[in-house]
Amino acid sequence: MNRQTLISLFRWGALAPMSGLGLIVALCLVASGCGKGQKETEVSPVRVKTEVASEQMNLANRTYVGVVEEESSTAVSFTGSGMLTKVYVSEGQRVSRGQPIASIDATQARNLLRSAEAQMRQASDALERMKQLHDNNALPEIKWVETQSQVAQAQAQLDLAKKNLADCSVSAPASGVIGSGVKSAGETVLPAMPVATILNINNVKVKASIPEREIAAITPTTHTRISVEALGDAFEGGRIEKGVVADPITHTYDIRILVANRGQRLLPGMVCNVEVKGASAPDGQDSGITVPITAVQQGADGNKFIWVAKTKAEAANPKALAAHRQQVQLGEPTGDRIVILSGINPGDQVITEGFHRLSEGTKVITH
Repeated sequence: MNRQTLISLFRWGALAPMSGLGLIVALCLVASGCGKGQKETEVSPVRVKTEVASEQMNLANRTYVGVVEEESSTAVSFTGSGMLTKVYVSEGQRVSRGQPIASIDATQARNLLRSAEAQMRQASDALERMKQLHDNNALPEIKWVETQSQVAQAQAQLDLAKKNLADCSVSAPASGVIGSGVKSAGETVLPAMPVATILNINNVKVKASIPEREIAAITPTTHTRISVEALGDAFEGGRIEKGVVADPITHTYDIRILVANRGQRLLPGMVCNVEVKGASAPDGQDSGITVPITAVQQGADGNKFIWVAKTKAEAANPKALAAHRQQVQLGEPTGDRIVILSGINPGDQVITEGFHRLSEGTKVITH
């Protein structure tokens, strides 16, 4: 007998003849049915990530996204063309100066060398014969000069042939790590076409893009700190190189921060956070509440808002939290965060992750 049936029986007096004990049992069934229905309609709270809003001093300490680059790179290439016969290195391999990198087919170069050697022998023999005549004053001076010139030409051809044969293999001009884009055996290469690239990562550079209104505050000696999540470690930045040409779309300038790479743990392509310290704050701001830019949303009416987690009074759980949509007025961005001029107060729990599944009053649980 379900809850609705019992209610109907009470309404029409069908349970009137029941004894007192039967009536109590029926009432318990009704109460049990009601409680079960309530549990089935309960919605699990949404798991979100929050941060406590606080007034931060010295907004000049800003954080930007950066990427690690090699300090310098050297392209290894051939001076002539030919088909690669051997490649001795692979991407990521550490090489030393003078270590073989690759070689191309040397058949033609060897043939040219043999031809040059034969011409050199012929010219040397002619010189020996002519020398005897010259010593006996039986040879015109012009013929003697001509013979010497032929020897010099043969020697030049021989030297060139030896160099061409030597150029059929290339070695590392410097120590470092082999980068991407290594050619494979069987490919045809042309003069100056890179076969491999050697990266110098004893020191690295961290590249970051700085908004044009903030670039003036950064100097070559500005203190920076580089945090690399992939390594779970942070590094002190060194001297800064500032770009002088802005990106025409984003209106940002690139900076490159020199970082000592002890142990060569920092590898090109790693993403990191660059904290720039000691710059002057924009528009004279010295303090304020900031939130991640990604936490700010825009409503259908065009107004900006963020989600905050507020205590929801419940008898069962007096500390239960619910999502509340809070309209805010924005200030200036500071790195990957933005100043909140009004709308939230210090101590508010700002929802920074998981807000895409929220609506007003949604129960939330933080982690």
